[in-house]
Amino acid sequence: MLLNCDLGESFGSWTMGMDAQVMPHIDQANIACGFHAGDPLTIDRTLALAARHGVSVGAHPAYPDLAGFGRRSMALSEDELASSLRYQIAALDGMARCHGLELAYVKPHGALYNDMMADAAVRAGVMAAVSGYHRSVALMLQATPTADSHLAEAAALDLPLLFEAFADRCYDDEGRLLSRRKPGAVHDRERMLAQVRQLCTDNSITTVSGARLQLRVDTLCVHGDNPEGVAAIEAVRALVNGN
Repeated sequence: MLLNCDLGESFGSWTMGMDAQVMPHIDQANIACGFHAGDPLTIDRTLALAARHGVSVGAHPAYPDLAGFGRRSMALSEDELASSLRYQIAALDGMARCHGLELAYVKPHGALYNDMMADAAVRAGVMAAVSGYHRSVALMLQATPTADSHLAEAAALDLPLLFEAFADRCYDDEGRLLSRRKPGAVHDRERMLAQVRQLCTDNSITTVSGARLQLRVDTLCVHGDNPEGVAAIEAVRALVNGN
């Protein structure tokens, strides 16, 4: 199982995340494209870090919502969404090539990711935009019990998919992430490591009510925006490696 992390989210004089400390422990870097965070210099530095550590890179596009960190839904037309996504993907793709890297996948950020998972029309727009890029790149989306239907949607567009689970988030009984407004939505370190261990050994998670759900998972999302988070990533890495 691969580890992925959202990186490159600093902007101007505002610093977000501990990218240099996280990069040695992950397999995939989801790099902000400038619409919710990130700027050209941050993108360039993050790509250089990824190249140095042999980490695969993906575009992490968002709604055009820099003020809200991409956490607010926006009613874009199908054409607006497609153009916005391809603009961001192309920016990362071009800059990655300057570092000898090839963009491998796309993982939407924040509200766009949530809308993609909850709204079939938004998901269809995202899939069409990514599949219509000038070369094949995969789309990363949440692993859920309805993965087969998402695979069928993508197959019609010849679009590769990567399914991700979240190391530190609790799930409801339908396989959705439990709302952060509810108690227990974010796991402490002990519960996070237990969930990672279960995913690695049984391809399943235990929901908030104690039910067990099987998930198809290719990659595990981790978060490293503070020293405790970086230490947790190191522990997750050891678990995934079987240490």
